[in-house]
Amino acid sequence: MPLTSASQVAHQIDSLMGFYHPRCIDTQAGFFHAFTDSGERLQPQRRHLLSSAGFVINYARYAVHCDEPEYLHWARHGLRFLEEHHYQTRTQGYAWLLDSATPEDETQRCLGLARVLEAYAVALEAGIGEAAAGLSRVRTLIDKHLYEIGSGRYADSADARWRIAPYRSQRANLEMCEALLACQAVSNDAEPLARALSVTRSVWQHLAPLAGGWLWEHFDRDWRVDFELHRDRPDDRYRPWGFQIGHLAQWAKLMTQLAAWAPSARGWLLDTAGSLFVGAMEAGWDTVHGGLVSGVDMRREVVNRDKQHWVQAESLAAAALLADATGQPRYWRWYDRIADYCGQHMIDVCAARLVRHADRGQSPLFAREESAGQDRPPSAGGLLSAAADSASSRGAGETGAYHRWWAHRCLRRQLRRPVIRRRHGPRRPGGGAARSRRRRC
Repeated sequence: MPLTSASQVAHQIDSLMGFYHPRCIDTQAGFFHAFTDSGERLQPQRRHLLSSAGFVINYARYAVHCDEPEYLHWARHGLRFLEEHHYQTRTQGYAWLLDSATPEDETQRCLGLARVLEAYAVALEAGIGEAAAGLSRVRTLIDKHLYEIGSGRYADSADARWRIAPYRSQRANLEMCEALLACQAVSNDAEPLARALSVTRSVWQHLAPLAGGWLWEHFDRDWRVDFELHRDRPDDRYRPWGFQIGHLAQWAKLMTQLAAWAPSARGWLLDTAGSLFVGAMEAGWDTVHGGLVSGVDMRREVVNRDKQHWVQAESLAAAALLADATGQPRYWRWYDRIADYCGQHMIDVCAARLVRHADRGQSPLFAREESAGQDRPPSAGGLLSAAADSASSRGAGETGAYHRWWAHRCLRRQLRRPVIRRRHGPRRPGGGAARSRRRRC
């Protein structure tokens, strides 16, 4: 079975980074974002805020892994592009989409700002001291314009003049909580953690009951559930209709991480995360073809059968973290089931990257998923992070523990968290890291 040993994880990690580095580097304008499955560039002049920030995160974390200045250099390169091109001094915001470095969409989305915030935090933790100023600026910007004191949650978006849109979403709050945990890792106080915990509690104790215990995607300006928005578009890229299996798994993962940071709230966080995860897996698993579907309705009937890479990755990470936090074998069983599916249908061995999307019959849909502007940057580290968790927790010893530590800090948007004591090996073993290498067939 793939992704269950330290050597498998290390090989996948290096292969994935080898696919993007150095072909993703644009020495004049950040990074190229989109590629065909053979590595050819697509839309080379377009830059999406999520991917621009995502590459900074990947390079900063890989620099820590390899202890090689080259990768930190390119993380700095990406930060400069965020600051010099995405950041708009006229509006004091970040352009969502650039075409030839010219703003094409200046909508201020909480999702994008959260990713930028995380990029600064991860860069700072990796040793880029100048990222501190950007981190402070973005946190101030978000709190000033998007945080709602009355609801204790974040608004979804605003126009270029910071006029808040009436739409509200759970996803904006999910992504912001993950970014806040990244901030906590480099903070001198507990404010980011307190905010993440407060928002999570507000969402799950006040909003989830409005939809029967699970969290609906869409709300109006008064945080009333909007069950009609995009009812005919369950596969919409940014605002799909229905319960999203990947987002439910991502919340379960986040709450498990929060439980490690905040022992006083550990009980309700792990209870909620566990029941949410199991319910989402049971509703989302395709019993005929395998893998997790994208969306289900209020009756838990499937409305979007496509298998997306990030849904499998978030679920793997949540399963590994819950298994580690609780010691319950049922989470490992889910991990094994998802990992086996990914090994058969989503890991392209020869191309050294993950298939981003598969239809119900497991056919890869490369063209559909490889365009610029993906809400999930070109990275598969969430899958690898979960695999590395399994390597240490299942007795891989010191080597597995090291890769588990690395994977939480590398390629995916996994956030640094206090590590629950392992049964095997220290938290951060010594020894050299493997250097990047390309997988060849």
